[in-house]
Amino acid sequence: MPSSPVPVHHVRQGSGAPLLLVHGLGSSIGSWSPIMSDLTAQREVIALDLPGHGRTPALPEETMAAMGDALEAWIREQGLEQVDMVGSSMGARLTLEMSRRGLGGAVVALDPGGFWTDMQAKVFHTSLYASVKLVRGIRGALPTMMGNPVTRTALLAQFSAAPWRLDPQYALSELNGIADTESFFPLLHALAYGPRQEGMPAGTAGGRQTLVWGRRDRVTPGSQSATATERFPDAELVWLDSCGHFPHWDRPDATVDLILSRTG
Repeated sequence: MPSSPVPVHHVRQGSGAPLLLVHGLGSSIGSWSPIMSDLTAQREVIALDLPGHGRTPALPEETMAAMGDALEAWIREQGLEQVDMVGSSMGARLTLEMSRRGLGGAVVALDPGGFWTDMQAKVFHTSLYASVKLVRGIRGALPTMMGNPVTRTALLAQFSAAPWRLDPQYALSELNGIADTESFFPLLHALAYGPRQEGMPAGTAGGRQTLVWGRRDRVTPGSQSATATERFPDAELVWLDSCGHFPHWDRPDATVDLILSRTG
């Protein structure tokens, strides 16, 4: 059994059937804090920092294939081959990839990447590259800007349907995470211009698959759900109103309900 090429920082909280949380690009374990306590009340939650994020070192090769291999190796090391999985954005793509590889039980993929057209991929890369360059350039002003609903909305409108409602400290933590993630730009390029996410034949899913899309997602627009459902024909598509790219930001209660009702 191949071992993970880097030591993976992770936490386990709660009790019950295990549930693995896989965050998105530029995030970390802390990204799940809006829903963590509700999940740990009913499940043993296992959350990790992906390679190059949080407290996990970067991989020698920063591609989606390498990320998938590292995650698979870690899941096997931990004896989690049948674990239910929840992923966000890049993490959602990775959980679907784990399912395609025959790992895991139920999967809830929140606004997954990897299903864009060439033009959408170019827009994705250009817009996020510019946004993160801006965030890094104004790093010192972020605490003040996140404390003001107007400037918080201006900076986070790409990601959230209602940035003014987000907790200022949580929003600051998420932006600081993006600014601190050295692997952000190599993985952004890999996501946009590397191979697209492969699918799997109908009837081969090892567990229930659910694709969740925010109707106001400006990062991976809802039109990409058609490609996602075509490549994962066993998956059920669920739409969330008044929701941007991160359901656990904008609709935490609904996200918890979906996760608990479709896993376990």
